[in-house]
Amino acid sequence: MTTRLADRREVAAGTRAYSIGFEDGRFYANGWHITGEMGGVWTPPLKLVDGVWFGLDDDWVGPATKFSSGWGYTRYDLPTTAGLGVQRTDFVPDGRRGALFGLTITNPGAARKAKLTVDAHSELMGQYPWGFTGVTPNASDNIADQGSYDGQRLVFTDDGALPGAPIHHYAAVVGTSLAPSTGTIGNQFWGPQPGHRCTGTETGAPADPKPSQCDDGPFGKGTGGQLTYSLSLPAHGTKTVWLAVAGSDDGLAKAKTELDRTLENPSAALAAKIASRKQLAEMTRLSLPGDPLVEDAIQWGKQNIADLTQQATNLRIRWTNQGKQFPAPLGTVSNATWIGAGYPDYPWIFGTDAEYTAFAAVSVGQFEAIKGHLRTLRDVSDILNDRSGVVTHEVVSDGSIWFGHDSRHTNPDGSIAYDFNTDETVKFPSTVALLWRWTGDKAFMNEMYDFSVRNLRYVVRSLDADHDGWPEGLGNVERSGMGPEKLDNTVYFIRGLYDLADMAQAKHDEKTSTWALDLAKSLRQRFDGTWWYDAASQYADSLTASHAQSFQKHWIGQTPMEAELHVNGRTVPGLAPLGHGTTALAGRENDCYSGSHPLNPGLYHTGCGGGPEGQGELVVFGLTTSIQSIGEGNYGRLGAGQQQRYTHALAETMFSEPATDDTPDEQPGAMPEIFPSPGQGANIDRCWTCRSMFMQAWGNYGTAWAVVHQWLGVRPDLGHGRIDFVPQVPQGQTSVQGRDIRLGQGFVDVRASHNGNRYRTDIDVGSRVGAKKIMIGHTLAKGAQISAVVLDGKQVKHYLTRDTNRGTEVTVATGGGHHTLVITAG
Repeated sequence: MTTRLADRREVAAGTRAYSIGFEDGRFYANGWHITGEMGGVWTPPLKLVDGVWFGLDDDWVGPATKFSSGWGYTRYDLPTTAGLGVQRTDFVPDGRRGALFGLTITNPGAARKAKLTVDAHSELMGQYPWGFTGVTPNASDNIADQGSYDGQRLVFTDDGALPGAPIHHYAAVVGTSLAPSTGTIGNQFWGPQPGHRCTGTETGAPADPKPSQCDDGPFGKGTGGQLTYSLSLPAHGTKTVWLAVAGSDDGLAKAKTELDRTLENPSAALAAKIASRKQLAEMTRLSLPGDPLVEDAIQWGKQNIADLTQQATNLRIRWTNQGKQFPAPLGTVSNATWIGAGYPDYPWIFGTDAEYTAFAAVSVGQFEAIKGHLRTLRDVSDILNDRSGVVTHEVVSDGSIWFGHDSRHTNPDGSIAYDFNTDETVKFPSTVALLWRWTGDKAFMNEMYDFSVRNLRYVVRSLDADHDGWPEGLGNVERSGMGPEKLDNTVYFIRGLYDLADMAQAKHDEKTSTWALDLAKSLRQRFDGTWWYDAASQYADSLTASHAQSFQKHWIGQTPMEAELHVNGRTVPGLAPLGHGTTALAGRENDCYSGSHPLNPGLYHTGCGGGPEGQGELVVFGLTTSIQSIGEGNYGRLGAGQQQRYTHALAETMFSEPATDDTPDEQPGAMPEIFPSPGQGANIDRCWTCRSMFMQAWGNYGTAWAVVHQWLGVRPDLGHGRIDFVPQVPQGQTSVQGRDIRLGQGFVDVRASHNGNRYRTDIDVGSRVGAKKIMIGHTLAKGAQISAVVLDGKQVKHYLTRDTNRGTEVTVATGGGHHTLVITAG
């Protein structure tokens, strides 16, 4: 990447810390939860510094000329400074509460000395409280940092308490393994940046001011420091100096320990980091000769999920009620692992984000991260909601809960409002079942089972006041004007009941199984007649209090096609019947509901003329586009203009989108939250506090799940010891292949091809996968006539056919190892 680097954000991340800067190598103020403070170096839940800067022989190193994203690191090609070549590599070792910045200096001439200058500007503050008006305590209560030089390092501390909050002891330490020549403390140290403070009240939004015009925000109370070093540079050689920034929210002694550990062997730590990321890349190795864009998107999506995987300790769970209070904690979660929603403003724990990201995570073999996330949600929710079964929504990494408490309040107009979202509670059992099916981990399912039962029992007991079966409460649209019963809650509730029944049967819990299955069947039978909205040939978004249909053109209208059910041990792609499903999907493939180039061609949040005010919301999100992508796949609509339109809409943001002159949206290889749209332009053209996330996890659902589960047809049910392989090659392509797809304790390979009337599937199932029953097959056009089925060179007379929304599935029983199935239609 070489263009507009000062307008593009980037991240280098580990499991205990991350560094967010800009691709020109500078650190500008950006983000809106805490105005301008969401960048810099963080070790959740604590920010350490706004940034670090380097100079040589009293000249500051200039802005980068080229930026590169690597697997586990970022790299900057910097201009020649003081006659020396300069390159910078940033990375964060996993498990360390510190970031490393490696300055590689190349000396083209004779051996010489050089003076290295390092500036750092501290900003010790928590991820919470935020800076919104009315939040108490508030980011504006931030305490001023204190700085010192201990003869080796810059030391920054913040000891005190925000109003109504407990005493804290924050510390950050900056240094190298070299002995400094000098060390100085002062507020003036911003490297080459002027230290300009933006206030958040500037005019020009949403375009201006750009981040590069702002070095600090209104709540910044950090200080700064400078270190200098004398370097001996070999003739015609290179030298790398590693600078570390480390810290702790538990005192200075621990911060110093973290710095020492971070500096132990940076080169080896970088090699280990890259090796660990290569291991992730080697799972789900795809070959999509007809669609290399999507192949690349999934490969980089693995890295996005890993970049967003984080850990923290001692989360003190307190209900802030959207910032209105800061009570004593209800309890503590000692250890938490999660996949953050997005950088920079959503790096913490969400319910709904994870429940979509889970589909991508299992597709690429990252089981442990999403298991950790579900455990964290359960642990936090049970403390917060007194084991009611309600799943919380948004949890900052210190344990502060913004939204997701099992309570309700009365609005000024007398209406009752919920303090949690129903959708997160009804989706949780399905996410547990997903992990169980892909891993075969019975212990994990057992661990999560009680909470899953309580999830859906709560919904029936407390969220169905009119006893019509459709759950009430807030869903994922988060917009006003909808009726009390939301479509997405209904769809995912039906799916969740089937999934809970499946787990209950495996545990021989007949009471729960019968209850869940009977209710699921009843709701499924009534679903289409209740929710199909004939006037628009779409599904209603919600039902009003009088049970009338409300259609506001929100994206959730596609969830009946996106959701996949498990009924009586069989996978059922899509809740909607084929006729209504295909009609609803096709009805969104136009400029009322979807974008077009040169903007992004994905699915709008709300179609033209929709929403409570009839204004629409023509903004393309990664999630909305993923929902449309998976819905298209469930109905066999894989080709150009159908699913491919939406998988490409997701993928192009990572590498080359027309709206940014055929460059990535921001960081190369990162999928953002919101794509260039009529209602919200490209991030690089927006102001310092006006931007969406430049890396968001849940959009990978629409690419990874589409290819692995739908194209390659990998359909594990390892909780019952079974795997089906029923691929479907997209129209316009001849073959798709995936190797080392992680299932159970092992891996599988799948290749599928389609040429004329000949369909071929090759599988190789490792012995450690744990499948006792394996079905190999292929998906043909609906109603196709079969003339021959050949397994491993021998014609098969007894095979199964089943018509689904995808088409006609033909399967044959086989065993582990390598097998080839060839089906001839005609």
